Amino acid sequence: MKELVGSPGTKSGLILRLAQCAFATASIALMVSAAGFSNFTAFCYLIASMGLQVLWSFGLACLDVYALRIKRDLQSPVLVSLFVVGDWVTATLSLAAACSSAGIVVLYSHDLGFCKKHYYPCAKYELSVTFAFITWFLIALSSHLMFWLLASV
Repeated sequence: MKELVGSPGTKSGLILRLAQCAFATASIALMVSAAGFSNFTAFCYLIASMGLQVLWSFGLACLDVYALRIKRDLQSPVLVSLFVVGDWVTATLSLAAACSSAGIVVLYSHDLGFCKKHYYPCAKYELSVTFAFITWFLIALSSHLMFWLLASV
């Protein structure tokens, strides 16, 4: 298999997974700290999706640390295909959650003007959704890299 940037068991792969975990955690933290987030199903879905992403990314980051520590190659076709499927699933869920939450944010802040009339923590909602989209971009990048890695077998 080829050695691509972001491959499992490499320093760049570890950095990519830690970045995914960090942005997903930031998205969750901002959303949970905003008052009234639980009134919107899309925001609860965002928290669940980002929570799954944190678990997936942290698990793979731990696997990368282990592989780097014992100098083991994680690029077997079976493992890479597992990474591809996991990244595809989490990428799809993250994109759906980010888009639905962005729709709610746009509706409440721009279309209905609730942020001007009532106290809604719109800035936290917007920043949380922004971090969710950054997380999705990193997952999509990882998924794309894993697919090319699997194709190079």
